[in-house]
Amino acid sequence: MKNTFMQKKETVERKWYVIDATDLPLGRVATKAAHVLRGKHKVTFTPHVDCGDYVIITNASKVKLTGNKLNDKMYYDHSGYPGGLRERNAKEMVEKYPVEMVERAVKGMLPNGRLGRQMYKKLFVYAGEEHNQQAQKPEKMSI
Repeated sequence: MKNTFMQKKETVERKWYVIDATDLPLGRVATKAAHVLRGKHKVTFTPHVDCGDYVIITNASKVKLTGNKLNDKMYYDHSGYPGGLRERNAKEMVEKYPVEMVERAVKGMLPNGRLGRQMYKKLFVYAGEEHNQQAQKPEKMSI
C-alpha cells in the first residue's frame, strides 16, 4: 500500500508566471492567479504547505467587468472611526486604483489566515505593460 505524498516547504520549487489582463474578465484573471498562487496546478499540491508559484499580472487597468458591474459593484473601506465608511464603485476603482481592484479580487480567493497571507506575498500587479521582475525570466501564461 502506497502512502500519500506530502510536500515539505523546503523542497518546493517555484516558477514565475506573467498574466496579461488586457480585455479579460476580472474574475477569470483572479481565479487563474489564485489557482497558481495556491499551487493547485502542480501534482505535488499539499493543502497545508505554501507550494504555489509567483504570479505577475500586467495591464490591470485594461481588465474588463461584465454586465452592469462597472456601475453596480461597490468596494467598501472603513477607517475604524465613526462615519469612516468609504464607498467606491467599480468604475472609480478601474480609473483610479486598478491595481488594488485586481489585488482584492485575488486575495478574496486565497485562504484566510497565515497561509493565505504567505501566498498573497507572491502576487505582483501592475497597471501597465512593464514590470520589475524581468530578471526572474517569467513564463507567459494564457487564460
